Amino acid sequence: MHAMTIEPGDTARVLGPLELYIGGVDRAPSTPKLLQLLAMLLIRPGKTVHVDSLVHELWNDAPPRSVRRTLHTYVHHLRRHLDPEGTGGVLVTSAPGYRLEIDAGVVDVSEFHRLHRLGRDLLDGGDDAAAAHAFRTALDLWSGPPLANIHCGPTLAAYTVYLLEHRRNARDLWIEAEIRAGRHREMLGVLRSLTTADPFDETLHAHLIRALGLSGRRSDALASYEWLRSRLEDELGVTPCAELRELHRELLSEGHPIR
Repeated sequence: MHAMTIEPGDTARVLGPLELYIGGVDRAPSTPKLLQLLAMLLIRPGKTVHVDSLVHELWNDAPPRSVRRTLHTYVHHLRRHLDPEGTGGVLVTSAPGYRLEIDAGVVDVSEFHRLHRLGRDLLDGGDDAAAAHAFRTALDLWSGPPLANIHCGPTLAAYTVYLLEHRRNARDLWIEAEIRAGRHREMLGVLRSLTTADPFDETLHAHLIRALGLSGRRSDALASYEWLRSRLEDELGVTPCAELRELHRELLSEGHPIR
Protein backbone atom coordinates (compact mmCIF):
# COMPACT_ATOMS: atom_id res chain seq x y z
CA MET A 1 0.00 0.00 0.00
CA HIS A 2 1.48 3.37 -1.05
CA ALA A 3 1.69 6.28 1.35
CA MET A 4 -0.86 8.99 0.67
CA THR A 5 0.65 12.28 -0.47
CA ILE A 6 -0.68 15.69 -1.47
CA GLU A 7 -0.04 16.16 -5.16
CA PRO A 8 0.45 19.41 -7.14
CA GLY A 9 -3.09 19.08 -8.52
CA ASP A 10 -4.48 19.27 -4.99
CA THR A 11 -5.13 22.65 -3.40
CA ALA A 12 -5.07 24.25 0.02
CA ARG A 13 -6.84 27.55 0.59
CA VAL A 14 -6.37 29.93 3.48
CA LEU A 15 -7.37 33.20 1.73
CA GLY A 16 -10.94 32.76 2.88
CA PRO A 17 -12.38 29.73 4.68
CA LEU A 18 -9.74 27.02 5.10
CA GLU A 19 -10.09 24.23 2.53
CA LEU A 20 -7.78 21.32 1.76
CA TYR A 21 -8.59 19.28 -1.33
CA ILE A 22 -6.90 15.89 -1.60
CA GLY A 23 -7.88 13.81 -4.60
CA GLY A 24 -10.74 16.21 -5.32
CA VAL A 25 -12.24 15.83 -1.83
CA ASP A 26 -12.22 18.62 0.76
CA ARG A 27 -10.47 17.04 3.73
CA ALA A 28 -10.72 20.06 6.04
CA PRO A 29 -12.37 18.84 9.27
CA SER A 30 -15.38 20.53 10.80
CA THR A 31 -14.28 20.06 14.42
CA PRO A 32 -12.96 23.49 15.56
CA LYS A 33 -9.77 22.28 17.28
CA LEU A 34 -8.84 19.95 14.42
CA LEU A 35 -9.41 22.76 11.92
CA GLN A 36 -7.24 25.07 14.02
CA LEU A 37 -4.52 22.41 14.20
CA LEU A 38 -4.65 21.90 10.43
CA ALA A 39 -4.33 25.65 9.88
CA MET A 40 -1.19 25.76 12.04
CA LEU A 41 0.37 23.05 9.90
CA LEU A 42 -0.77 24.63 6.63
CA ILE A 43 0.79 28.02 7.30
CA ARG A 44 4.18 26.26 7.46
CA PRO A 45 3.78 23.71 4.65
CA GLY A 46 6.39 20.97 4.60
CA LYS A 47 8.01 22.25 7.81
CA THR A 48 7.93 20.91 11.33
CA VAL A 49 5.74 22.89 13.70
CA HIS A 50 6.93 22.65 17.31
CA VAL A 51 4.60 21.08 19.85
CA ASP A 52 4.91 24.18 22.05
CA SER A 53 3.69 26.39 19.18
CA LEU A 54 0.68 24.16 18.68
CA VAL A 55 -0.15 24.15 22.38
CA HIS A 56 0.13 27.95 22.56
CA GLU A 57 -2.21 28.37 19.59
CA LEU A 58 -4.82 25.85 20.66
CA TRP A 59 -5.01 26.74 24.35
CA ASN A 60 -3.07 30.01 24.75
CA ASP A 61 -2.43 30.43 28.50
CA ALA A 62 -4.93 27.83 29.71
CA PRO A 63 -3.81 24.38 28.49
CA PRO A 64 -5.44 21.26 29.94
CA ARG A 65 -3.51 19.31 32.56
CA SER A 66 -2.65 16.48 30.17
CA VAL A 67 -1.95 18.83 27.28
CA ARG A 68 0.58 16.65 25.45
CA ARG A 69 -1.75 13.65 25.52
CA THR A 70 -4.67 15.80 24.35
CA LEU A 71 -2.63 17.24 21.50
CA HIS A 72 -1.52 13.75 20.49
CA THR A 73 -5.18 12.70 20.39
CA TYR A 74 -6.05 15.65 18.15
CA VAL A 75 -3.17 14.81 15.82
CA HIS A 76 -4.36 11.20 15.67
CA HIS A 77 -7.91 12.26 14.72
CA LEU A 78 -6.66 14.79 12.17
CA ARG A 79 -4.37 12.18 10.60
CA ARG A 80 -7.30 9.76 10.25
CA HIS A 81 -9.48 12.52 8.79
CA LEU A 82 -6.88 13.50 6.19
CA ASP A 83 -6.04 9.89 5.36
CA PRO A 84 -9.05 7.66 6.07
CA GLU A 85 -7.38 4.70 4.37
CA GLY A 86 -4.52 4.83 6.86
CA THR A 87 -1.78 4.76 4.24
CA GLY A 88 0.25 7.43 6.02
CA GLY A 89 2.50 10.11 4.62
CA VAL A 90 0.32 13.25 4.88
CA LEU A 91 0.68 14.23 8.53
CA VAL A 92 3.91 12.94 10.02
CA THR A 93 5.53 13.10 13.43
CA SER A 94 8.81 14.98 13.18
CA ALA A 95 10.56 15.80 16.44
CA PRO A 96 9.99 18.15 18.14
CA GLY A 97 6.54 18.43 16.52
CA TYR A 98 4.50 17.53 13.48
CA ARG A 99 4.73 18.24 9.76
CA LEU A 100 2.21 18.32 6.93
CA GLU A 101 3.82 16.80 3.85
CA ILE A 102 2.71 19.39 1.35
CA ASP A 103 4.55 21.58 -1.13
CA ALA A 104 4.21 25.30 -0.45
CA GLY A 105 3.05 25.82 -4.03
CA VAL A 106 -0.16 23.93 -3.28
CA VAL A 107 -1.27 26.64 -0.82
CA ASP A 108 -3.03 29.64 -2.36
CA VAL A 109 -1.07 32.14 -0.25
CA SER A 110 2.10 31.06 -2.07
CA GLU A 111 0.57 31.98 -5.43
CA PHE A 112 -0.69 35.26 -3.97
CA HIS A 113 2.83 36.21 -2.86
CA ARG A 114 4.28 35.19 -6.25
CA LEU A 115 1.81 37.38 -8.13
CA HIS A 116 2.35 40.21 -5.66
CA ARG A 117 6.11 40.12 -6.28
CA LEU A 118 5.55 39.89 -10.05
CA GLY A 119 3.27 42.91 -9.98
CA ARG A 120 5.82 44.99 -8.07
CA ASP A 121 8.57 44.02 -10.52
CA LEU A 122 6.39 44.91 -13.51
CA LEU A 123 5.39 48.21 -11.92
CA ASP A 124 9.03 49.08 -11.22
CA GLY A 125 9.81 48.22 -14.86
CA GLY A 126 7.12 50.53 -16.19
CA ASP A 127 4.78 47.82 -17.53
CA ASP A 128 1.74 49.25 -15.78
CA ALA A 129 -0.98 47.27 -17.57
CA ALA A 130 0.76 43.94 -16.93
CA ALA A 131 1.37 44.93 -13.31
CA ALA A 132 -2.32 45.76 -12.86
CA HIS A 133 -3.25 42.35 -14.27
CA ALA A 134 -0.85 40.56 -11.88
CA PHE A 135 -2.20 42.41 -8.85
CA ARG A 136 -5.82 41.83 -9.92
CA THR A 137 -5.14 38.11 -10.36
CA ALA A 138 -3.56 38.00 -6.89
CA LEU A 139 -6.57 39.72 -5.34
CA ASP A 140 -8.96 37.35 -7.12
CA LEU A 141 -7.49 34.48 -5.09
CA TRP A 142 -9.26 35.85 -2.02
CA SER A 143 -12.76 34.62 -1.22
CA GLY A 144 -13.11 36.40 2.12
CA PRO A 145 -11.17 37.10 5.32
CA PRO A 146 -8.27 34.65 5.77
CA LEU A 147 -9.03 31.52 7.79
CA ALA A 148 -12.62 32.75 8.03
CA ASN A 149 -13.99 29.46 9.40
CA ILE A 150 -11.49 29.21 12.26
CA HIS A 151 -11.55 30.57 15.80
CA CYS A 152 -7.96 31.81 15.78
CA GLY A 153 -5.60 31.76 18.71
CA PRO A 154 -2.63 34.13 19.05
CA THR A 155 -0.48 32.70 16.24
CA LEU A 156 -3.21 32.40 13.64
CA ALA A 157 -4.65 35.79 14.59
CA ALA A 158 -1.25 37.38 13.97
CA TYR A 159 -0.97 35.50 10.68
CA THR A 160 -4.34 36.81 9.47
CA VAL A 161 -3.23 40.38 10.24
CA TYR A 162 -0.06 39.74 8.22
CA LEU A 163 -2.08 38.45 5.26
CA LEU A 164 -4.57 41.31 5.40
CA GLU A 165 -1.75 43.87 5.33
CA HIS A 166 -0.31 42.20 2.24
CA ARG A 167 -3.75 42.20 0.63
CA ARG A 168 -4.13 45.90 1.36
CA ASN A 169 -0.73 46.59 -0.19
CA ALA A 170 -1.63 44.56 -3.30
CA ARG A 171 -4.93 46.44 -3.59
CA ASP A 172 -3.22 49.83 -3.36
CA LEU A 173 -0.59 48.85 -5.92
CA TRP A 174 -3.28 47.47 -8.23
CA ILE A 175 -5.12 50.80 -8.13
CA GLU A 176 -1.87 52.71 -8.73
CA ALA A 177 -1.02 50.47 -11.70
CA GLU A 178 -4.49 50.91 -13.21
CA ILE A 179 -4.26 54.70 -12.90
CA ARG A 180 -0.76 54.74 -14.38
CA ALA A 181 -2.05 52.61 -17.26
CA GLY A 182 -4.61 55.32 -18.06
CA ARG A 183 -7.68 53.60 -16.57
CA HIS A 184 -8.41 56.40 -14.09
CA ARG A 185 -12.01 56.86 -15.30
CA GLU A 186 -12.74 53.14 -15.08
CA MET A 187 -11.46 53.11 -11.49
CA LEU A 188 -13.73 55.89 -10.19
CA GLY A 189 -16.61 53.57 -9.28
CA VAL A 190 -14.29 51.16 -7.50
CA LEU A 191 -12.64 53.98 -5.58
CA ARG A 192 -15.95 55.57 -4.58
CA SER A 193 -17.04 52.22 -3.18
CA LEU A 194 -13.76 51.58 -1.34
CA THR A 195 -13.59 55.04 0.25
CA THR A 196 -17.22 54.75 1.38
CA ALA A 197 -16.43 51.41 3.05
CA ASP A 198 -13.19 52.74 4.60
CA PRO A 199 -13.64 56.51 5.02
CA PHE A 200 -10.37 57.12 6.92
CA ASP A 201 -8.03 55.33 4.51
CA GLU A 202 -5.98 58.24 3.21
CA THR A 203 -4.25 56.15 0.54
CA LEU A 204 -7.60 55.26 -1.03
CA HIS A 205 -8.69 58.89 -0.91
CA ALA A 206 -5.44 59.95 -2.57
CA HIS A 207 -6.11 57.48 -5.38
CA LEU A 208 -9.68 58.79 -5.77
CA ILE A 209 -8.60 62.44 -5.80
CA ARG A 210 -5.86 61.70 -8.32
CA ALA A 211 -8.25 59.75 -10.56
CA LEU A 212 -10.82 62.56 -10.43
CA GLY A 213 -8.18 65.13 -11.31
CA LEU A 214 -6.88 63.07 -14.22
CA SER A 215 -10.47 62.66 -15.45
CA GLY A 216 -10.91 66.44 -15.66
CA ARG A 217 -13.14 66.56 -12.58
CA ARG A 218 -11.06 69.00 -10.58
CA SER A 219 -14.00 70.43 -8.65
CA ASP A 220 -15.07 66.93 -7.56
CA ALA A 221 -11.47 66.19 -6.55
CA LEU A 222 -11.33 69.36 -4.44
CA ALA A 223 -14.68 68.51 -2.86
CA SER A 224 -13.43 65.02 -1.99
CA TYR A 225 -10.33 66.49 -0.36
CA GLU A 226 -12.37 69.00 1.67
CA TRP A 227 -14.78 66.28 2.82
CA LEU A 228 -11.90 64.12 4.03
CA ARG A 229 -10.02 67.03 5.63
CA SER A 230 -13.11 68.06 7.58
CA ARG A 231 -13.85 64.53 8.74
CA LEU A 232 -10.26 63.85 9.80
CA GLU A 233 -10.12 67.08 11.80
CA ASP A 234 -13.58 66.73 13.37
CA GLU A 235 -13.45 63.04 14.27
CA LEU A 236 -9.76 62.26 14.72
CA GLY A 237 -8.18 65.66 15.34
CA VAL A 238 -5.57 65.18 12.60
CA THR A 239 -4.78 66.80 9.27
CA PRO A 240 -4.46 64.99 5.91
CA CYS A 241 -1.14 63.29 5.18
CA ALA A 242 1.61 64.96 3.15
CA GLU A 243 0.64 63.14 -0.06
CA LEU A 244 -2.92 64.43 0.14
CA ARG A 245 -1.80 67.98 0.92
CA GLU A 246 0.49 67.91 -2.12
CA LEU A 247 -2.36 66.67 -4.31
CA HIS A 248 -4.49 69.52 -2.97
CA ARG A 249 -1.82 72.06 -3.88
CA GLU A 250 -1.59 70.63 -7.39
CA LEU A 251 -5.37 70.86 -7.79
CA LEU A 252 -5.29 74.51 -6.75
CA SER A 253 -2.42 75.34 -9.11
CA GLU A 254 -3.99 76.39 -12.38
CA GLY A 255 -2.38 74.60 -15.31
CA HIS A 256 -0.32 72.35 -13.03
CA PRO A 257 -1.29 68.80 -14.11
CA ILE A 258 -1.98 66.34 -11.36
CA ARG A 259 0.32 63.31 -11.50
